[in-house]
Amino acid sequence: MSVKSIDALRQIMRSDLCNRCGSCVGLSEGKIVFADREGEYRPVVLQEPDEPLAAKLLNACAGKSFDFPAFREYFYKETPSFHTYTGPYNGIYIAHSVNEQIRQAGASGGMLSAILIWLLNTGRIDGAVVTGMSKEKPWLAESFIATTPAEILDAAQSKYIITSVNEILPRIQEFKGKLAYVGLPGQVQSIRKLQKMGDASVAPIKYIFGPFYGNTLHFSSVRSFLKSYKIRDYQNIISLYFRYGEWPGNMRVEMSDGRVAELPKFHANYLIPFHILKNSLLCSDLSNEFTDISGGDAWAPVYEERGKGFSMVISRTDAGKEILLQMEKEGLISLAPISGDDAITMHSHGYDLKKRGTFIRIKFRKWLGKSVPDYGYTLSGFPLSRYLMEMIISMLFLILGTKPARWAVERVSPSFIGRLFEKSRKLWKKATFGIKRENLN
Repeated sequence: MSVKSIDALRQIMRSDLCNRCGSCVGLSEGKIVFADREGEYRPVVLQEPDEPLAAKLLNACAGKSFDFPAFREYFYKETPSFHTYTGPYNGIYIAHSVNEQIRQAGASGGMLSAILIWLLNTGRIDGAVVTGMSKEKPWLAESFIATTPAEILDAAQSKYIITSVNEILPRIQEFKGKLAYVGLPGQVQSIRKLQKMGDASVAPIKYIFGPFYGNTLHFSSVRSFLKSYKIRDYQNIISLYFRYGEWPGNMRVEMSDGRVAELPKFHANYLIPFHILKNSLLCSDLSNEFTDISGGDAWAPVYEERGKGFSMVISRTDAGKEILLQMEKEGLISLAPISGDDAITMHSHGYDLKKRGTFIRIKFRKWLGKSVPDYGYTLSGFPLSRYLMEMIISMLFLILGTKPARWAVERVSPSFIGRLFEKSRKLWKKATFGIKRENLN
């Protein structure tokens, strides 16, 4: 007897496969909603959709399966270059916005904001699907359709807590005009599935962009951060930033009574092992491979030492490359091409995490009888040292993600734990440098 689509969907919702993209909520006609956004943030079935609708929701879900080779063949057949790590591409660049306001507003070089504003100003789009902080609850992220440059800038910078962009699919479908869409890999993959299905909900989307992706944190990370500063009334947050100020920025929380909790970005990363969304560790897509253009920080000393922020951007389609070259021609962005090998070296830590670590973690889950995603491909043949390293990492995530560990870290000065984390991270990177780089290319 075949499993009903809604039952298969429920299994995904309740497991680590759910990436909270929001497609099932947005397309369910109100039958599925997100519950406990400040906690587990899971979709919950209020009323069972009929089988045709449930089957559509299941097909749109990228959490259980997304066939990388098949979708690459469908959407990027003409793209000339490909690497298993970077995905398809026709150009890779170090770039930044020439406009200092846009550059400073962004997490790195302000490239995605600059592109969206240019597309809007030139009439190539009428709006952009972006994610900012909620006006009603400024401690939570919220997606919306921006129709002015000011709204685009208001949504600039990374959001490191859970977002569910695709729950606004009904508004996307109703939009009169052309849209650009910005999302994380799991969200983008669902949009691509819907596009391949020819679904009306994504018809207005003309361009797809997205940031590189490392991990997502539960909202508990913000609560825990505030508790370390002896602040417990998180509902009095008026502003929450994850990359505030000059690159690389600070995590900064502003309270209604004037109190401010702030910590350098690299120090605030101590929150990751305590509050990571487990699905982040099952995602094999670092550089958002199914976009027209994706971008992230240019992690190399030659750029990091300059401050201000530089982006590495990857063009994957003719439309994406034409946008970048035209913006450069108009003097709006700085654009310097780099090779695919340079791009992999620059993000070697991330590619090791996503393209090697993910498949090792998937293998571990299979041994334990847990559900795993199907990406249509797998990578293997890693040295024993890499498996041993992953066992250590997995054990740390398991231990530090417990309530006692969270309770303990909240009683330590965040500036102390931040410095300790950063120092430990550097020692770990140095100790594992050879393992991560071995046969990376």
